[in-house]
Amino acid sequence: MQEKTSPSPEPAGPGSNSGSSGAGGQGPVKPVIPAAAAKRANASVIGMIIALMVSIAAFLPIVLMNPSPKTDGYRPDIDVSAAARNATDVAGFTPVAPDTGNSFRANYARWEAGTGSGVPAWEVGYITPRESFVGLVQTRSANPTWLLQQTQNAPVTGSRNAGGQEWQLRDTGKGEKSMVLEYRGTTVILAGAAQLDEFATLADAVVKSLDSNPAVTVSPVASTAP
Repeated sequence: MQEKTSPSPEPAGPGSNSGSSGAGGQGPVKPVIPAAAAKRANASVIGMIIALMVSIAAFLPIVLMNPSPKTDGYRPDIDVSAAARNATDVAGFTPVAPDTGNSFRANYARWEAGTGSGVPAWEVGYITPRESFVGLVQTRSANPTWLLQQTQNAPVTGSRNAGGQEWQLRDTGKGEKSMVLEYRGTTVILAGAAQLDEFATLADAVVKSLDSNPAVTVSPVASTAP
């Protein structure tokens, strides 16, 4: 009998999986960026940073020149007494400058020529201690139409004594009210949405200011012979 022999194993070829490394015995391949491309990428990033810095430098002065308002809000420094003195000659009377201490803050004081209404008047706006508003108007040329406009056509609802004088009280019924006083040659109107006690405080200071000023005298118009 012929003896059978088993075939000997073939040696591992270069493409076999033997060994500890992966295929071909090579590790993972890392991508390589060409030098020119890397240079262009760096240039783009640097350009963006420069553009951002230029933008910040351009807007920074604007921000610094316009600071954020403080928590207590903007409070203009209005010298009512000085504005009243400046308006005296054109007004023909001494405008009132109520002394309310630091409780009421004026946010405007001006002489209004009355171009539209035909009634020139002294105007002051006040912020009350409760952060409400009362506007003061004084004129020596009041007429019924102008008076209704200033009081929002509100009906007369009574009177209130302030500063020793009886003020006419008008109420719109919608929170807005007015106090009107004809005294010493002028008409004074206080109007706004403040509480009546705040109106009374300001009205008292108005009367004191009126009493300290010369009374307004309006000369009668001289008649001419036909």
